[in-house]
Amino acid sequence: MEAESSFDIDAPRWDQSTFMGRLKHFFNITDCRTALLPDSRLDEAKALVESSGSIPPGTTAEQLYYAKKLYDSAFHPDTGDRMNLIGRMSFQVPGGMAITGFMLQFYRTVPAVVFWQWVNQSFNALVNYTNRNAASPITPKQIGVAYVTATSTALATAVGLNLYTKKAPPLVARWVPFVAVAAANCVNIPMMRQQEILNGIAVTDENGNKLGHSTKAAVKGIAQVVISRVTMAAPGMIILPIIMQRLEKYKFMQRITFLHGPIQVMLVGGFLIFMVPAACSLFPQRCSMAVSKLEPELRDSIRSQYGDSIRHVYFNKGL
Repeated sequence: MEAESSFDIDAPRWDQSTFMGRLKHFFNITDCRTALLPDSRLDEAKALVESSGSIPPGTTAEQLYYAKKLYDSAFHPDTGDRMNLIGRMSFQVPGGMAITGFMLQFYRTVPAVVFWQWVNQSFNALVNYTNRNAASPITPKQIGVAYVTATSTALATAVGLNLYTKKAPPLVARWVPFVAVAAANCVNIPMMRQQEILNGIAVTDENGNKLGHSTKAAVKGIAQVVISRVTMAAPGMIILPIIMQRLEKYKFMQRITFLHGPIQVMLVGGFLIFMVPAACSLFPQRCSMAVSKLEPELRDSIRSQYGDSIRHVYFNKGL
């Protein structure tokens, strides 16, 4: 069916106020197949989405929806710039499954723990930087400090617990990578987005008109992102060790120890295919906060200009 000239490509295809609506949206844009497309195809999609209502003749609604899918998966919502491939949420499944699978496999020796935690934090730092709120710029020095701090936290947690659990039940040692990842996320994300915490995040009214900057809004948005990232990793890194411990008791698994790593990579991929969109859907990307909960200065400024007509402000919390 040909799209009408009044077709609103910017309107959400699914209701973003509900979890199921957001889940459908993120299943759509985290589709890892989009990571395989060339930049030229992504730029074509962007041109179509930004055509400002002048839809080419013969263009169908499905073609427009697919172009919007590619646009949302590959271009930053604040700047409209194409995001680097590794940092996109559509790369979370292939990238995350490989790194997490090997972290779960190689957890016994300190050198292996150090190497895979470093690889994981390098990957996370790039993802966090790519999906930040781009309205709050961050300097190369701040990026470096955030990266070093988060990597050090992950390594200290992983190595410390690895040594501490030498005499603990084997399953406990298998859970060390998850604890290290969770601890590092609590450091990496706030550090990578420290400018938002220090200077505030841009907040708008319901129609997108800028009202000011709020540090409280930044803290709320970043906290939600931390919760989402930990939730994203939790099922695979908590349940899979239980599965593998039981499987390794069977003789056929003992004969194919060289395949344990690839098996865990594939199983982690199975978890992430669902958990990446589910975790991203926990909270609306366009986050809201009551005016009454803002900083006194910003709250008074909004009320002096608009009275009680504005009760909530909105902002992009990032992913």
